[in-house]
Amino acid sequence: MPKFYDKEVDEVLQELQTSTKGLTSQEAAERIKKYGYNELEEKKGKSLFQMFIDEFKDFMIVVLLIAALISLFVGETTDAVIIIAIVVLNALLGVIQENKANQALQALKKLSTPHAKVLRDGKIQVLPTKELVPGDIVILEAGDFVPADGRLIESANLKINESSLTGESVPVDKKNTRLDSDGVSLGDRINMVFSGTTVVYGRGKMVVTNTGMNTEIGKIASMMGEEEVKIPLQERLARLGKTLAIAALAICGVIFVIGIFRGTPLMDMFLTAVSLAVAAIPEGLPAIVTVTLALGVQRMVKRNAIIKKLPAVETLGSANVICTDKTGTLTLNKMTVTNVYIDKKVNEFKESDNKRLLKLIEYSALCSDAEIDDEGREIGDPTEVALVIALKKLGKMKNELQEKYPRIDEIPFESERKLMTTVHKYDDKFLSITKGALESLLPKCEYIDDNGNIRKITQNDIEEINKANEQLARNGMRVLSLGYRILPDKDYDKENLETNLTFLGLIGMIDPPRPEAKEAIRKCDLAGITTVMITGDHKLTAEAIARELGLLHEGELVVTGKELDEMDFEELVKKVKKIRVYARVSPEHKVKIVKAWQKNGAIVGMTGDGVNDAPALSQADIGVAMGITGTEVAKEASDMVLTDDNFATIVSAVEEGRTIYSNIRKSIRYLLSCNVGEIFTVFIATLFGLGQPLLPIHLLWINLVTDSLPALGLGMEPPSPNVMKEKPRSRNENIFAQGLGIQVIIEGAFMSILSITAFMLGNRYSLEIAETMTFMTLVFSQLLHSLNSRSHVESIFRMKFFSNRFLLMAIGIGALLQLILEIPFLRAVFEIVPLNSTQWLYVMGLSLFFVVFVEVEKIFFRRFNKQAQ
Repeated sequence: MPKFYDKEVDEVLQELQTSTKGLTSQEAAERIKKYGYNELEEKKGKSLFQMFIDEFKDFMIVVLLIAALISLFVGETTDAVIIIAIVVLNALLGVIQENKANQALQALKKLSTPHAKVLRDGKIQVLPTKELVPGDIVILEAGDFVPADGRLIESANLKINESSLTGESVPVDKKNTRLDSDGVSLGDRINMVFSGTTVVYGRGKMVVTNTGMNTEIGKIASMMGEEEVKIPLQERLARLGKTLAIAALAICGVIFVIGIFRGTPLMDMFLTAVSLAVAAIPEGLPAIVTVTLALGVQRMVKRNAIIKKLPAVETLGSANVICTDKTGTLTLNKMTVTNVYIDKKVNEFKESDNKRLLKLIEYSALCSDAEIDDEGREIGDPTEVALVIALKKLGKMKNELQEKYPRIDEIPFESERKLMTTVHKYDDKFLSITKGALESLLPKCEYIDDNGNIRKITQNDIEEINKANEQLARNGMRVLSLGYRILPDKDYDKENLETNLTFLGLIGMIDPPRPEAKEAIRKCDLAGITTVMITGDHKLTAEAIARELGLLHEGELVVTGKELDEMDFEELVKKVKKIRVYARVSPEHKVKIVKAWQKNGAIVGMTGDGVNDAPALSQADIGVAMGITGTEVAKEASDMVLTDDNFATIVSAVEEGRTIYSNIRKSIRYLLSCNVGEIFTVFIATLFGLGQPLLPIHLLWINLVTDSLPALGLGMEPPSPNVMKEKPRSRNENIFAQGLGIQVIIEGAFMSILSITAFMLGNRYSLEIAETMTFMTLVFSQLLHSLNSRSHVESIFRMKFFSNRFLLMAIGIGALLQLILEIPFLRAVFEIVPLNSTQWLYVMGLSLFFVVFVEVEKIFFRRFNKQAQ
């Protein structure tokens, strides 16, 4: 593999057959064919055949297959064939579920693919990193992930964190100069950048040298296996499944022993016990949970929220605090310059030929990284874009201005300094321009530009400037201040660029609140979720916006970053519940705020977009990154990405998270109550010597028809109208909380009573009719019970009947499959007999009576919940 660090930039470009203008789309397409996509190879997933084989590794299925083989040897050929057929059908259904879950998870991975700024066809384009090829020119800025290995061709104060590769936590200063020495170690290749590392400061341009598995991180990845993501809820349910399996096996063992003592043939009792165990163990529960989670997450995508880590879905339902940035999340992030302060006057900004106004706007646009391309697209931070648009309104274009006054140096913006400085060639001198927060810039000003007259700044000037700043901020404006300095030559001290400045003026911008944000905050209040606003804006600006949004109430506090620094952590822990707005804070403060809330037992969601937001996003229970303005570092640290940067989307995601958890509980309730019903039916009949109400084949068929599709259908239940009117659940809430466990036992017991009643009614005719009636009653009562399970307490007659079409379809398919058994051939196979109209009336009456019973049960639960509240 060629070394690029010991070559000049021109040599590297020549070797990679590219130029500083980048590749064309056609060249890139050809190189993808040659080098492949820029992605790490994933561990190959299981094939459908492997999934199918794995379905037969379950202990109970193995026992059942052995039982089928024994049946075959003793001459019970029909029983053996039917058992094997049902087991195979069950396995196919399991494969379909697992495959659907895997496909959904793969689709989610694709949605969260990182992007990079690339020069293609001579223009800056934002492309998925997988489409990068050797020879591409990539633009790097603070907060970006380095998308491939590359050689730097430009560098401006560039610092890169390479800890993921070298273990060195201190960011490395990068230069684009050639390294003379041979055999330079990875950590010392200061003109090279590596895939997976992060830009923490400055900016630069690189030419891609290696992609995919040929990168340094790719070499490491080839030596490692891929770790499987485990979902806490799924793990808890898997443990629950094992506990229930042990209990079911114990009961089936007891049933087997009692049956033998009652004189039931050994083989019949063995098959019944094993079939009951297979039917009673909720082996499909983890798969149903995964499918429910994955489908719910796909619904979130349609609502502009991409979940990157599945465990976050569970946490979303428990969130009771959302700390959100103001700009772009609560507001539209459509900055517009509306007012300026220059020469001691606050004026409305409008098109004019005023030279003083033009100077203020020209300088501010020069000291920005934003631009408007030939097609009119706005590129860059919205605050800086507003300055470029203001310049355009005054009849000037930024690109022309940059050609006239080229940038030769810069000190990038940092949230700690709240300042940005650029240096430009200015005729035969050099011009240093600094813009940022007034409280950071004004103490650095020694002079003031008063109508073109440069003089010493006075205390009176400072008071007037602060007064103008407060006037603009009180009207909800973001205020930028501007200062400059003329440098006589190029030999300036960079560390002192932001001193001895000349104050020029203030620029006031409006960023209107999102129309939907006020309603979203009201929804949060109803749902027991506290909304906290965090902003770098002036205290008065923040307060004005917060009151307009209905976020700040009587007795609640607005705290600045300075005040936060003066508080010790214990004091903040005590006060945090009263503070609704934080102004003039830096990203470092966010971690402190999150920890203070967590110390109070809160489950905290935190938004962020910058490289410095990553620690707070990681610390929060749910880190939420911005999809439009967010850096790749912030997105990687987050659990969820908002594709529209909208606060209302977070609220929608919380609603969806609550719905998913609620739907999983519905599936659990349905599956376990049906399983309890089956166990109790066989247990009671065996215990009291009533006979054998269900044959082994019946139990296996019930497991096939009623367990899978209806449970999945419940996972697709739409959000309840009351889901955002309930208080957040506790993080440690048991899955059987709010009486779910009691409901499972009551409903299962009553289902078994109805089945035994059907058996006893049928016994007046014959044992075959009794078994058929029990079989039909249990299947139809379970299918109807899926309708009951749509709500824990709400009557099914108050719910929109057709709002869950998949569930209705599942019930329809189940009922159709059951009725198909009435075909004479199948009737003989399943050992059932035709029922007359009276017997069918008993079956349907008992099945419908179960619905009535659950409706009465819900009345008691509604009253219990009201008392509890």
